[in-house]
Amino acid sequence: MFTTRPTLQGTFGMVSSTHWLASQSAMAVLEEGGNAFDAAVAGAFVLHVVEPHLNGPAGEVPILLAPAGGTVRVLCGQGVAPAGATPAHYRGLGLDLVPGTGPLAAAVPGAFDAWLLLLRDHGTKSLDDVLKYAVGYAEHGHAPVDNVGATVESVRRLFETEWTSSAEVYLPDGRAPRPGALLRNPALAATWKRLLAETAHAGDREARIDAAREVWRSGFIAEALLRQSRRPTMDTSGERHTGTLTEADLAGWSATYETPVTYDWNGWTVCKAGPWSQGPAFLQQLALLPPELPAYGSADYVHLLIEGCKLAMADREAWYGDAAEVPLADLLSDDYNAARRALVGAKASYDLRPGSPGGRVPRLPAQAHATGPSAEPGFDPMGAGEPTVARLPGAPALADVTGEAQAAGDGPVGADGTTRGDTCHLDVVDRWGNMVAATPSGGWLQSNPVVPELGFPLGTRLQMTWLEEGLPGTLTPGRRPRTTLTPSLALRDGVPVMAFGTPGGDQQDQWQLHFFLAAVLRAPVRGGLDLQGAIDAPNWHNDSFPSSFHPRGRRPGSVTLESRTDPDVIEELRRRGHDVTVGPAWSEGRLCAVARDPETGVLSAAANPRGMQGYAVGR
Repeated sequence: MFTTRPTLQGTFGMVSSTHWLASQSAMAVLEEGGNAFDAAVAGAFVLHVVEPHLNGPAGEVPILLAPAGGTVRVLCGQGVAPAGATPAHYRGLGLDLVPGTGPLAAAVPGAFDAWLLLLRDHGTKSLDDVLKYAVGYAEHGHAPVDNVGATVESVRRLFETEWTSSAEVYLPDGRAPRPGALLRNPALAATWKRLLAETAHAGDREARIDAAREVWRSGFIAEALLRQSRRPTMDTSGERHTGTLTEADLAGWSATYETPVTYDWNGWTVCKAGPWSQGPAFLQQLALLPPELPAYGSADYVHLLIEGCKLAMADREAWYGDAAEVPLADLLSDDYNAARRALVGAKASYDLRPGSPGGRVPRLPAQAHATGPSAEPGFDPMGAGEPTVARLPGAPALADVTGEAQAAGDGPVGADGTTRGDTCHLDVVDRWGNMVAATPSGGWLQSNPVVPELGFPLGTRLQMTWLEEGLPGTLTPGRRPRTTLTPSLALRDGVPVMAFGTPGGDQQDQWQLHFFLAAVLRAPVRGGLDLQGAIDAPNWHNDSFPSSFHPRGRRPGSVTLESRTDPDVIEELRRRGHDVTVGPAWSEGRLCAVARDPETGVLSAAANPRGMQGYAVGR
């Protein structure tokens, strides 16, 4: 079949990420003798520089890692709610929701510590070796992609009047970043240089990495983060607030290893992070599939996946979180999902229908049934999923900057002026068979003001918690917000074969499921999985469940499909009652993937052409 690019194949190493500079930097580490974990860390720090509207060092990251011949593990780089972040505190400020921006929405930063823990425990390179690429791009500049400048333009007035430290980095001389002109972040380069200097004599490779982690927790980086958290900051509530982070919060948290949640389907074992992510929703969607699937791409097939997704996401909303025990065994059991599968009818459901695993009574947030406006013609879902900042009145919308029409309430700019950030993804496999999948996010340039001493902002992941008491996702000190970040690893006969993932907020485990099924159900290419064909295949998503992001609305019955979808399928879905939006031809999903054939050792990789910045490299 026609694809936009070939599925790359080789035997030395493969990288796929959402930005070509991160992919090539990671590949350079492989060429220098590093392994997949060294390469992933180098690529991740480059992503902080070149996609600052999509992630940052003070954001978060779940990492799935599969050491060659070892056991798949989850490395959790999702920080917890600070000790002072209680529902009572926020309600005392007159808030019903955690703001979508500002220091009140900041969890304990998690990404930096997770990447360094991965480097210490599984890498081979020094901190200097993996940071040099990010330092170079921050100090000497890189040519930014269009959406960096477009995002900055959409929040220009906020930067100029309120978040002035952000204007210093992203509006130098009053001009937003633009393609073809170098964007520098000297403060970020200086931060990493100082970190390297302060830890230069800490000892061996591992000791130096641990020393750098301590600088983040309690040294000059921690001090700057805390000063920023305590500055009154304008947020989406329209008021200025200070955050709740303390010295003890930063000093007392570190990234942790966990056992992945898994599900076996048709000879494959899919590994995901636990229910503090939305990862098990992917597994539930697999569990909801009938023994015999309709023809791939048919109206019956798409309808089945949409309706199964609605059921899995309703369970996500009722049961997933870090504030309570999650009945995962029941949620993924055959009997439970057989009963749930029977709820899928011939017509589209508009109801939010969580189940009762083990006889438990589901409880949804009071706002779970809040609806948002339907999409309109011209809706472009690229980047949709993660609202991060509200523009000040009179500031241009992202659509005004890019010329792309957006529907009210969706896309990069909502009806209330909310601009949406997104996420990154990175996959690596090396010649030894080490494999890693990671989805860095948060700490966007539009989420919080840039910390002037550091060159990057705090994150906003607490916006995904509820202020209503007694829910699995209730804001709880010391607990993780239930995130949408959800990288994937797939095994055959216990051997890791494929690592994949995508940005996209609530859409991530929809687009990934569609990709996975396309990769494993369709004919192979050149003897291996057709990764590029599966990425290029027309994709879709629905928003029938509550959004994970402020202001937490939903669009019952919705489904957005790319215009490349068969017109007969589109019309049949409408006949079945789906509220169909036809988006642009290349607008759904931003997948990355790498794979390794355990029999031949052949490596492969592919990257998403949508957005025109994701690339795979390898040899």
